[in-house]
Amino acid sequence: MTTNHTHHELNPEPAPRMEWAKHAPEVYKAMVRLDAAARKGVDPVLLELVKIRASQLNHCAFCLDMHSKDALAAGESPERIIQLSAWEESQHFYSPKEIAAIELTEAITVLTEGFVPAEVYEKAATHFEEAELAQLIAAITVINAWNRFGVTTRAVPGHYTPGQFAH
Repeated sequence: MTTNHTHHELNPEPAPRMEWAKHAPEVYKAMVRLDAAARKGVDPVLLELVKIRASQLNHCAFCLDMHSKDALAAGESPERIIQLSAWEESQHFYSPKEIAAIELTEAITVLTEGFVPAEVYEKAATHFEEAELAQLIAAITVINAWNRFGVTTRAVPGHYTPGQFAH
């Protein structure tokens, strides 16, 4: 007997802990401006991969929902999005430049050693010009900030439409 979880015994949708943007509108507006500034000059598809990977690591369901949908809308394949959580075993799905960006995302997101390893940074530096690398670092930092707002306030995933927050 197989179980269909698609329409069967779904849990009730949780409520967010807080609508933080409503209570801290100036912070939210500043984050939106920072996000727009950080993504300038970064390939939009690569940017979505980075945002998805950071959101996976941070367990931010809201951002995973948003950036997976945005990546699909931008033409990314479902297969590459699905394989991203196991990219080390699925490197053939990604270019060397994308792998360098994913590795840098992991190093910046999970600071277990307290720093970004030199070999990870140097690998990224071989694939990105300095200005582009600076923008990528900014974009990774910004998605980590968004993730922390989403996870802390338990933003509810599932309602995002691609382009909904386009600026």
